[in-house]
Amino acid sequence: MDTVDVTLYTRNPCPLCDKAKAAIQASGVPVRITEVDIDRDPGLRERYTNDIPVIHIAGREAFRHRVDPAAFADHVHAIAGGWRVVDEHHLEKEYTFPDFAQALAFTNRVAALAEEQNHHPDVHLAWGKVRLALWSHDVSAITKRDYRLAAAIGKLPGDK
Repeated sequence: MDTVDVTLYTRNPCPLCDKAKAAIQASGVPVRITEVDIDRDPGLRERYTNDIPVIHIAGREAFRHRVDPAAFADHVHAIAGGWRVVDEHHLEKEYTFPDFAQALAFTNRVAALAEEQNHHPDVHLAWGKVRLALWSHDVSAITKRDYRLAAAIGKLPGDK
């Protein structure tokens, strides 16, 4: 995996920011962390006030206040695996296969995994295609459950 650019919006001192940085480093993901002290920029101070740390991955906000190593790794693996954030509402990825049978087999592997995690994607199955959409319906937003499932789907045979 390539090195991932992470921006950590912080202030000095900030024990939560130190914990977030340690969690990112413990994730096993190769990262390049840029720390930005919000107190040095009035616009950032107004935007984030006391909502720090704020963690951006590849230019997009990913976490506020806390992050654990597994959630960070799942988030990065999902995005690196080709999942797109759509309208800040859901993750989406489309897969192609040489025929309907292989698309169906992949769909069934996804279904088994979703049952294991008790978190179920929206699935569109067509000849040679599977489109998956993930979001947490109970909050109508993307949560760490979605990134966890996306990362797990990325490990299935047939994920490209």
